[in-house]
Amino acid sequence: MGNAQSVSVAIVGAGPGGLAAAMLLASSGARVEVYEAHERIGGRTARISLGEYHFDRGPTFFLMPYVLDEIFAATGRRLSDYAELTRLDPMYRLVMAREGQSDLTIDCTQDVAEMSKRLAAIDPRDGAAFAKFLGDNRAKLRAFEPVLRSPYRSMADLIDPKLVKAGPHLSPGKSVHAMLGKYFSSPYTKLAMSFQTKYLGMSPFSCPSLFTILPYIEYEYGVWHPRGGCNALMTAMAEACVEMGVKIHTGAPVQRLTFDGPRVRGVVVGGVERRADHVVMNADAAWALKNLVPASNRASWSNAKLDKMGYSCSTAMLYLGIKGKVDLAHHTIRIAADYKKNIDQIAVTMELSDDPSVYVCNPTRTDETLAPKGDSALYVLVPTPNQKSGIDWNDTSPKGAAALTRERALDRISALIGEDIRPRIVRESAITPAGWAADNIAFGATFNLAHNLTQMLCFRPQHHLPDTKNLWLVGGGTHPGSGLPVIFLSSQITARLLCEESGLAMPRPRSVHERVMGAGLEDAAAGQGRSGGTGGSGVLAGAGSSGGV
Repeated sequence: MGNAQSVSVAIVGAGPGGLAAAMLLASSGARVEVYEAHERIGGRTARISLGEYHFDRGPTFFLMPYVLDEIFAATGRRLSDYAELTRLDPMYRLVMAREGQSDLTIDCTQDVAEMSKRLAAIDPRDGAAFAKFLGDNRAKLRAFEPVLRSPYRSMADLIDPKLVKAGPHLSPGKSVHAMLGKYFSSPYTKLAMSFQTKYLGMSPFSCPSLFTILPYIEYEYGVWHPRGGCNALMTAMAEACVEMGVKIHTGAPVQRLTFDGPRVRGVVVGGVERRADHVVMNADAAWALKNLVPASNRASWSNAKLDKMGYSCSTAMLYLGIKGKVDLAHHTIRIAADYKKNIDQIAVTMELSDDPSVYVCNPTRTDETLAPKGDSALYVLVPTPNQKSGIDWNDTSPKGAAALTRERALDRISALIGEDIRPRIVRESAITPAGWAADNIAFGATFNLAHNLTQMLCFRPQHHLPDTKNLWLVGGGTHPGSGLPVIFLSSQITARLLCEESGLAMPRPRSVHERVMGAGLEDAAAGQGRSGGTGGSGVLAGAGSSGGV
């Protein structure tokens, strides 16, 4: 094995992928320095504070907490010593608008028997089908979990036995929506089991059927809230990093990488070269490749190729400090009456939706640390086209995209709570797709590169950048994809490969396959899985219904 302390690593970006990689590499004994452009850590998982009102900037759902727990365990630590997690029940409230009818509202619970009853109230056939849907996706995740933990560097890797074994579960010609038709009859049940493709910034009508595992993961492992928000997880990782000697530099944007031929030599920060044996890029992959790596060092990922890639949707965000309490669940997803039209306007015609779907996070329902006593901090997300659309988000007129989207979102929140929310807004901030793009996110695509089959596995930017030596990637732009738990998996892969190449001994995190699936997910549920019953029907007719949370 090599001399660990002789191996230095520079990490570009203190987002979830960079911090997780820093933890694992520091635990191996490497000297690690992290360079973050902002004055705060977290990347898209940073915190926004408006006075005493605090918000997650991006992710608010925390799924599969055991993946992050693995990373802490690999360093001899426990996540529970650094962060406090609360399981949410209901996990979230779905409000499905219906033309000419009152809204259909479902409180989605981990209690499978109770959830089956709630689906049966929509269509009796769907209640009976729910258990089979979960069972089939349990088998699918069991088959694909080793794939999610393995690098796929070339076409040759596609004959990997793990992938071959998982192949029968893939159904490559089917979308999530099409696959759900195998189980469910009601379009509303299908919506309840497919809106999760928005975690990937994709449409259920085009997202590969593999991703029916997303709702299964929720119902098996739950939806969790870290006290203080998802940014508290970034703080927890940073604290662990510092304990292991990692130096985290904030307000230190990397201007470019330096090379000796194909070998990366270091990073330039403030005009000064900081040399390192290895560089790990946690910046947005497409942006970083185009802006930090010379074209001569990335023949496999030219500007033209990157521009032609498919990208996820973007989002228009509102962060609202609200006087008083708001009668909304912790998570509320309001789905447009014509969801197919809404999705097509985002991904196909790339125009503003006249009836947008809106997601609202009301975390003070669970966590009173995020607002002054008695008040609320609302996080509002509206899926929008990315910046390939040409929409002018910088038009500040009342008819501009930003103003129209704000008003449509506030109209829908007001309808949900039965009163105009506007007079109660005391603090407000916003991020538009143009704002995301200005923050070095390619095309403002907040969920990174799209996850169609031609952009997965070896067709995605890989953990070790071809054409270079000692340059690595982590984050949503590489395999296995975007979303916090999956980004953590990418960090495990990258750290393992880097350690193998450097002769370092990295403690191997025990995989989900070993810790959970070997015992059966039903057994694991006793620790982190299904919750007990909640009582009540959980299926409410009428937009004004807001009990049962």
